[in-house]
Amino acid sequence: MTRPRSELVSPADTPYYHCICRCVRRAYLCGEDRLTGQDFNHRKRWVLARLQQLQKVFTIDLCAYAVMANHYHLVVHVDTDAAEALTESEVVVRWNHLFQLPVLVARYMAGTADTKAEQLAAQGIIAGWRRRLSDLSWYMRCLNEHIARKANEEDNCKGRFWEGRFRSQAILDDVGLLACMTYVDLNPLRAGLVNKPEDSVDVSLHQRIRHHARSNEHTPGGQTQGLVLLPFIEYFHQDNEKGIPFSFADYLQLVDWAGRARREDKAGVIAEDTPPILARLGLDGVGFLAVLEPYHLSRGTVIGRGLSRVRYAKAHHRRCVQGPSFST
Repeated sequence: MTRPRSELVSPADTPYYHCICRCVRRAYLCGEDRLTGQDFNHRKRWVLARLQQLQKVFTIDLCAYAVMANHYHLVVHVDTDAAEALTESEVVVRWNHLFQLPVLVARYMAGTADTKAEQLAAQGIIAGWRRRLSDLSWYMRCLNEHIARKANEEDNCKGRFWEGRFRSQAILDDVGLLACMTYVDLNPLRAGLVNKPEDSVDVSLHQRIRHHARSNEHTPGGQTQGLVLLPFIEYFHQDNEKGIPFSFADYLQLVDWAGRARREDKAGVIAEDTPPILARLGLDGVGFLAVLEPYHLSRGTVIGRGLSRVRYAKAHHRRCVQGPSFST
């Protein structure tokens, strides 16, 4: 049964989500079309540029991304607290980056909304914008509609560009986050497009490694030249500090190991040097690699350990929720 988006995206349960959006009929509308021979790879730059613009507006952090020829993946962190902490002026400035302000709000901000009714109405509009700044549906809408319009204008046509709105999976715990980010960063490698995970310029891992090579900061894997990625922070020193709860070095080792493993359902193909991060999390290497298979990780509406799924289902008054299972 189809679930409403309000049930699938609940920042009160988890701030992390895996989003997937495909081109209509899974056509190669962001890469080289195999049927026509047309090259649409420049549209991948559109997606990345739009994501960079949206970072100035929404309080939604980017953890990982992969822009492929006919679909893209995002792993995001929804920060509702950051939206609540914004002043009215900051909310209006952010919203105005994407949309023209109504006359009433412009007058209110200029101090020329004289009546109490006008002021209350303007405050209500701004309060609605504040909620939208941490709303994943609005974030994806502002991304997808922009790309669809540009593509249709370029093709001189009308109609759908994306297959639907988007699919989302709630990431319930650290294990789910680690698996999902690894899956996303390995997408081009699994598709046979590159020889090494970091070779693809359209995935977050490439951006993180490039920044790390040029930076002497103590929080590697965070800031990039264009897009800002949520940093890896192994040890948190402040309660309000935001970051992915692993070291960047451990993550690189895990991605490298997973990228080298050959999945042929043979017991001897897994190297003995299983990354220590899996042992610390109590995960089995073979089981972790199995979860990274597309048919496994992308099924269901949640990603996380069995206990996390049970808690999530109970909180939403459901008997169970579907998602990949992790071996321990």
